Amino acid sequence: MSLADIVASELPPQITPAFPPPAFTAEQAEQLIACPLCDTLHEERDVATGETARCARCHEVLEAPRSLAMTRIIMLALSALVLMVAAMFFPFLELSVAGRVQRSSLLDTILAFSSGMTAPLTIAMASLIVVLPSVRFLSLVYVLAPMAFGHRPARHAEFFFRLADHLRPWAMAEVFIVGVAVALVKVAGLAHLSIGPAFWAFVALVIVTVLKDTFMCRVTVWKTLEQRRQ
Repeated sequence: MSLADIVASELPPQITPAFPPPAFTAEQAEQLIACPLCDTLHEERDVATGETARCARCHEVLEAPRSLAMTRIIMLALSALVLMVAAMFFPFLELSVAGRVQRSSLLDTILAFSSGMTAPLTIAMASLIVVLPSVRFLSLVYVLAPMAFGHRPARHAEFFFRLADHLRPWAMAEVFIVGVAVALVKVAGLAHLSIGPAFWAFVALVIVTVLKDTFMCRVTVWKTLEQRRQ
């Protein structure tokens, strides 16, 4: 036995994968779609309106085109912007303690931390509760409105749709309303609370946002953008 054979016998055996990963060309890779939940690759196919394409592994919805979906999303986004304005300026809560009444709006709540060391908190609240959700709604309207009327996509529509998608985890209106509900339970025993119209406007804003995200299929929007560009 030679020295090379002895060294080779001391090395651990190489493990050969039972299912080697397939090698895709650039053209083949463009025809694949990854599951947003488990990253399983699927061959992209045309899905008829009203049908639903699901992941073969985890059954997550991959594509679900619906008729008039873009029009519904636009209307919900515009409704959310109107509700956001109402929630900002109308009375949010009314607090009554020992004959003293204090009314506050959402804008007053944000500006309450605008002085001193808490100034960054004002910027964070305004951004996460008002600015980022509003930018997301406006971006969706900008992207979908021309295509809903049968026109070509607007300039830089892909950038604004990608922006709206990236802002989704940072738009925390839902988290804010849950925090307010918890605070109301704790303060209710100390003072008399009256819920203003802005509170219900904000609740409606959260519901409209959930409905909008339910109607919107990201894959269908991207496909529509590509087809209308051509």
